[in-house]
Amino acid sequence: MVPTGTITTTMATDKSEGGAALYRLMAWLSPAYPIGAFSYSSGIEWAVEAGDITDAPTLQRWLAVMIGEGGGFCDAVFFVHAFHAIAAGDDATLRAVAELAAAFAPSKERHLETTAQGRAFLDTTRAAWPAPALERLLAAWEGDIALPVAVGVACAGHGVPLDPALQAYLEAMAANLISTGVRLVPLGQTDGQRILAALEPVVAATAKRALVAVLDDVGGAAFRADLASMRHETQYTRLFRS
Repeated sequence: MVPTGTITTTMATDKSEGGAALYRLMAWLSPAYPIGAFSYSSGIEWAVEAGDITDAPTLQRWLAVMIGEGGGFCDAVFFVHAFHAIAAGDDATLRAVAELAAAFAPSKERHLETTAQGRAFLDTTRAAWPAPALERLLAAWEGDIALPVAVGVACAGHGVPLDPALQAYLEAMAANLISTGVRLVPLGQTDGQRILAALEPVVAATAKRALVAVLDDVGGAAFRADLASMRHETQYTRLFRS
């Protein structure tokens, strides 16, 4: 029989570790984390100017496709495979995932968006939340690092469970893009929260698909969003970098 004191100590340790993982995840995906997420629109700025996004329902539909069928799904798959590569100690796979994620952006601005944020996330996290996993990523791949790869590696390296980490990553993506729409359309803050609530099942379904996807499943059908990111490169008046 295990002494009661031992059980109590073990449970307290588990709770402490779970709390630490949640604390880190909330910090890394907070709008306050200094990766410059607020300065990117993923082409939404052009979509608003073109009249594709004019109100809350059109923004919601646009984001549902982006997250479920476009860049959101691709990011989620890269996140999952980077996480598993760290957990398995498989540096060859880690390199392959990092290389594919960096090459997979459909436009110059999308590439800037994911790699600039990825580098900023990596630099900040190495300074404030160091872990051997982050150094393994830099040793395995010397090229540009996409944001989902950097975050996935950090989560694996710090013992943050994959399922909640992935859903939190996708929720943060949705929240940031909604903030973009709120500023550009413009919309009220309550409308923004209604959109975020409506996207909850999209985020959950995207995460569920990504958890079982192989790298060959990566791909998107959000063609209008990809075109928007290309058109934004030459948009006359811009507030955002993408």
